Amino acid sequence: MLCAFYCAPAAWAMEALSDSALSAVRGRDGVSFDLNGFAMSGDARVSYTTPVGSSLYVEKFHASRSDNPLPFSDPYRLDILPSAPGLADYINIAFPANTNGDQRWQLAYDWGVGANGVVREQGSVVVKDMVFYGGGLQFTTPQVNEGIAFGAALKMDIAQLSFQPRGRDDATEAMVLSGVHIGGVDGKPWVIANVASQPGVINALTDETGPRLHIGIDWPDARYGNGQASAGSIVVDNISFVSPGQPTVDLGSSRIGSVQIQYLDIKFKQ
Repeated sequence: MLCAFYCAPAAWAMEALSDSALSAVRGRDGVSFDLNGFAMSGDARVSYTTPVGSSLYVEKFHASRSDNPLPFSDPYRLDILPSAPGLADYINIAFPANTNGDQRWQLAYDWGVGANGVVREQGSVVVKDMVFYGGGLQFTTPQVNEGIAFGAALKMDIAQLSFQPRGRDDATEAMVLSGVHIGGVDGKPWVIANVASQPGVINALTDETGPRLHIGIDWPDARYGNGQASAGSIVVDNISFVSPGQPTVDLGSSRIGSVQIQYLDIKFKQ
């Protein structure tokens, strides 16, 4: 079965395929979907409140995407694929290859904190021209315990990432990261986690204080890979601070030539 969300050609533009053409088709189960021209915005707020009453929130999300002129030429793909022997099948969401960097995301959101009855707006985060080149996400059941096991591979460029205390429409005061590049040291997407060889997990762990949210990435598993964590690279072309009436503080560039996640274990406090 092959499904595609596509509404372009009219029915009378279709052509019948000959038996020889049909025999050359190689399909597989899955769903392809396109986000050509996607845009959203709104006043929704997502909050996290601690047991003592302090809180953190993000709100007023905006996201839009610019594309190449040919819709559905480079879609996302969702498949259910077999994992390593003895492991459960997994859901694979493959990002578009985006070879020419035509698909570019623009994002913004506001954030703030609350404590002792006082809520304080902290400003906005603005992302300009965020480009994904392949990679994707994987989801399945964990090998042990409950929750969601995940995998993630990422190759991404961001033209500009700004932290603006005066809001998304006022960039006169900001911390600006220009030219952010994240990917594998081999030029391919950086495999941050893999559902078989180095699975990530999101679940709730319970101890003497009760349940708490847990996010982790396991050690590399040589049974399903080479036993080595994937190596990634992180580069920022320029880091600067701007403020009205003050000279720009230019911190130059920053580079991590090779970075690996051997093990990650985050438990949120009660």
